Amino acid sequence: MARMMSAMTVEPTGDIDRDFVEMMVPHHQGAIDMALAVLRHGKNEQLKRLAQEIIVTQQQEIVAMRLAIGDPLPPAQPAPTQVGGHSAHSAGHP
Repeated sequence: MARMMSAMTVEPTGDIDRDFVEMMVPHHQGAIDMALAVLRHGKNEQLKRLAQEIIVTQQQEIVAMRLAIGDPLPPAQPAPTQVGGHSAHSAGHP
């Protein structure tokens, strides 16, 4: 949480669109990080499914915001819902 809050503090550039994205991306990444913690350590399957949805939607919104201001996208990485070498969705399920 502290990392997210710190990253959301940006020096205004005068470009409100860019400033918005620079504050929102850490906010969305914080949600992804919290959802990953639930996938790794949570017990409630309903919350784990919700956490997976949060990860997907927050990542999509980060991409949309970056594209909207003309930023290049980072290289593709493995889906963060893959926890411990197995899909977090299938972990513990037959």
